Amino acid sequence: MIRPSPSADRRSPVSRRRPIRTLAWTVGFAAFALNGASALAYEAVLTEAPAAVAAPATASRITSPQEAFGHAVGADYHLVNYTQWEAYLKTLASQSDRMKLVEIGKSSEGRTQYIAIVSTPQNLANLDRYQEIARRLAKAEGVTEEQARAMSAEGKAVVWIDGGLHSTETVPPQALIAAVHEWLTAEDAEALRVLNDTIILFAPLNPDGMELVSNWYMRNADPLKREFASIPVLYQKYVGHDNNRDYYLSAMAETTNVNRQFFREWFPQIIYNHHQTAPAGTVVFMPPFRDPFNYNYDPLVMGTLSEVGAAMHSRLIEEGKPGSTMRSGASYSTWNNGMERSITYFHNAVGLLTEITGHPTPSQISLIPQNQLARNDLPLPVAPQTWHFAQSIEYSQSINRAVLNYASRNKDRLLFNIWRMGQNAIDKGNTDTWRITPTGVEALVEAAQEQGAVAGRRGVDPALYEKVLRDPARRDPRGYVIPADQADLPNAVAFLNSLIKTGVDVDRATRAFTVGGTTYPAGSYVVKTAQAYRPHVLDMFEPQDHPHDLQYPGGPPALPYDATGYTLALQMGVKFDRILDGFEAPTERVTDVMAPPPGKIEGSGRAGWLIDHAPVNGYILSNRLLKAGVPVFWQEGETRAGRQTLAPGALWIPASDAARPIVEAAVRGLGLNAHAAARAPGGDKIALKPVRVGLVDRYGGSMASGWTRWMLEQFEYPFEVVYPQRLDAGDLARDFDVLVFASDMIPADLSAAAQRGQPEPQSIPAEYRSWLGHITADKTVPQLDAFVRGGGSVVTIGSAHRLATAMGAPVQDVLLGADGKAPASTDFFIPGAVLKTEVDNRQPLAFGAPAQMNVFFNRNSGFRRTGEAGSIVRYPEQVAVASGWAIGKQKLAGSDAVLDLPYGEGRVIVLGPDVVNRAQARSSVRLLFNALFYGPAVSAEE
Repeated sequence: MIRPSPSADRRSPVSRRRPIRTLAWTVGFAAFALNGASALAYEAVLTEAPAAVAAPATASRITSPQEAFGHAVGADYHLVNYTQWEAYLKTLASQSDRMKLVEIGKSSEGRTQYIAIVSTPQNLANLDRYQEIARRLAKAEGVTEEQARAMSAEGKAVVWIDGGLHSTETVPPQALIAAVHEWLTAEDAEALRVLNDTIILFAPLNPDGMELVSNWYMRNADPLKREFASIPVLYQKYVGHDNNRDYYLSAMAETTNVNRQFFREWFPQIIYNHHQTAPAGTVVFMPPFRDPFNYNYDPLVMGTLSEVGAAMHSRLIEEGKPGSTMRSGASYSTWNNGMERSITYFHNAVGLLTEITGHPTPSQISLIPQNQLARNDLPLPVAPQTWHFAQSIEYSQSINRAVLNYASRNKDRLLFNIWRMGQNAIDKGNTDTWRITPTGVEALVEAAQEQGAVAGRRGVDPALYEKVLRDPARRDPRGYVIPADQADLPNAVAFLNSLIKTGVDVDRATRAFTVGGTTYPAGSYVVKTAQAYRPHVLDMFEPQDHPHDLQYPGGPPALPYDATGYTLALQMGVKFDRILDGFEAPTERVTDVMAPPPGKIEGSGRAGWLIDHAPVNGYILSNRLLKAGVPVFWQEGETRAGRQTLAPGALWIPASDAARPIVEAAVRGLGLNAHAAARAPGGDKIALKPVRVGLVDRYGGSMASGWTRWMLEQFEYPFEVVYPQRLDAGDLARDFDVLVFASDMIPADLSAAAQRGQPEPQSIPAEYRSWLGHITADKTVPQLDAFVRGGGSVVTIGSAHRLATAMGAPVQDVLLGADGKAPASTDFFIPGAVLKTEVDNRQPLAFGAPAQMNVFFNRNSGFRRTGEAGSIVRYPEQVAVASGWAIGKQKLAGSDAVLDLPYGEGRVIVLGPDVVNRAQARSSVRLLFNALFYGPAVSAEE
């Protein structure tokens, strides 16, 4: 149940209890994530279990979880599924005048996502007004300080609390059920004050995953056999755990639904994202977080985050709940923009992450010696003990109460400060500003050294501050112009749609205009930095300048929590100009996500159509034509199309009654431009053929394969998901022309014993048993070898290049020493960064690519060519990091990033970088798309 603060007007018995080491729990049990249960653990439930979560006496008119589900929330060995949760939400909405249930969209599998809006009946009656106040303060534009203070006094703090994003983290979605019920029934003075001062948005985040995991766990009648470690698929249809890396791209349906609430509908000042699991020997990790600090967001965000974090820890300690840790207690940082709680920092809101222990099957809090010694980052250690599910539920409720009490006590400040940060951003966008990043500080130190000074406690020449850190060339942009005449405008529109989904203001030019001597055509787009979400704008356009973060001077790198460089505009290959001076343009606001502007057909010839290879939407057209049985060709050399010369790879589509409507629809809907030619172009051609693609996956699901699957669906490739048993069965050419191995599909050791365990076949439903198995050197590789030698194609992405080596293809990894070992991290370490490459786009695998292309490199490799083959994509002699952090980058100097290896009658195509990277790498994904067509087409010719 909700626990009032010890300082509240009405004290709860919980607040008077002794520390947890001696407590008799009154809310049930919780457990750490276990794959199974022991008889001892089950006996603990039968002999020691106190009563699980109970409703207050005042809740007689509200259905309790016990009444709805037949057990209390937090009861060991029980999980509520989404179907039950959805029905219960509807029941509560019909019974309580404190709640309004709102649909916010559909999940990837078609389930309805909701938010439960909880507040007082009076506040719910005035939701439109409070929502408008939240919007105006968050966007800041046109709001004076006097108006902001008045609206802050009138408004209500908006607090988002969610659960279930990662569905095998079962505490958060179950705790959310308890939270909604408790806030609908609580009558203590603190709760009533909170309800009056705040509007709470309770949000189940992953309906599909909750249904999957809960049903899988509950399928066994014997509680001792209940587990969800053996679920057969990812708990989000495509990307599983990576659903919490999708927030700035906003590709998944669920992410888009949530972002709309965050940045276009409700604009909460606090966003609390519940997760698990806690670091070993603790109960929960909570803010604040460790460095590095991202240099784009307003420091007031981090100041407020630390305040809320302190309130969270203090609340648990006040209630005698030990085991909360922070900062150095885990690896979580505030650098990367891709997570739900972290994208909020770039939108001037407080994003909270907690990682709690717990599992429906009881477990143990482990004894970690160093975690028994109190310190600033672990002020009240927890003793080792048996842990039960409902203990985690109660912790979650206490933390919720801490956050909501903070929001209530600081309502006016939260509302005013989100305006202040938005106004700060607008002001910065209207004047010359300089972000100080590690590169600037390094330049400052070098300048001081040139003067003979040594940077230390006494400092260096203050004049260097203006000379170096305020160098006019280092100014932050006032805005960005995305020209309408770039080679792939539909791709630029896709990038802009990601910005719009995350609340960024985007404008479109109504007529041609000139800035800085450059004239841009009508239809070009403008993104100014003088807007509230300026931090997010900068983070999507500008390189991430990650610090050189070592564990100690001269030591190995501190592992970043996620990618260090991820600039979306660079990954997507968007052409844009940085405008450093103030400028105006004749524009109109783009109010919602856009379809690509319609293309046009030039010329009046009747022989067929020529279309440039550069727009990635051309692959959709190619697949539609091939599906309809219409021939499609790639021109191997340059091709004239009216007054224009198209680069190698132009699509040639001979005219036919079948082709015409498909081409015309693509021009209208996909934004492609076509030239109607009077005669067929000369020169050599590659005839495309319908391809039978096998996308390799595994039992339990690969996130990298899932992202690839999503991309193939978006670009309308026909494919079948393939599992190791089918590969091992051989005769692959009967079903496939090309097999694709995503970046996480090939382990370093291809023996079955070295790979992660799988369930026994008889323990899972029959329909999933054919998915079991591993890719192994002794069974799988010989079948792949035969497939390629017989004319098939194998395409590897990222670290899956190990498969080419296992097959005996001539792959020389430049990072491996003579002993076959990889370099130490002190010598080479690129943990997710954007690197620059040089491209020979005259070669079919690189058709449509720019001559210089950014690729995402995440612990991948570079290669040396053998034989006469020319370089396709290579790292330059002076390796350049476009965004992020790299140690030892010169080890890649001059190496190849892509290999096209003839192998018997077929091909092994090695795409060294992660050319998909969570669907963000729209520039380099063309290498994969080309490979899918090229290998089968060339094999057919030969």
